[in-house]
Amino acid sequence: MKEYIEERAVEIGQYIVDYQATVRQTARQFGISKSTVHKDLTERLLTVNPVLAREARVILDINKSERHIRGGMATKAKYEHKSA
Repeated sequence: MKEYIEERAVEIGQYIVDYQATVRQTARQFGISKSTVHKDLTERLLTVNPVLAREARVILDINKSERHIRGGMATKAKYEHKSA
């Protein structure tokens, strides 16, 4: 693996842990796709820094378990705005 990819994977993992960020937020911040963020975290970071990978995985799992709630809130806000 190229060194800049390893560095990016560590930066992404650290960003998610520091800011409790979602995959979408992280992708936007780093200017890469959600798929790349996911691959960096689940595959690349695991070989470079397993401890950080586990910490980031915890955040991703929390975000995944809450995403249906955030989606519902966004839909509610959308329709409240339209009716007002």
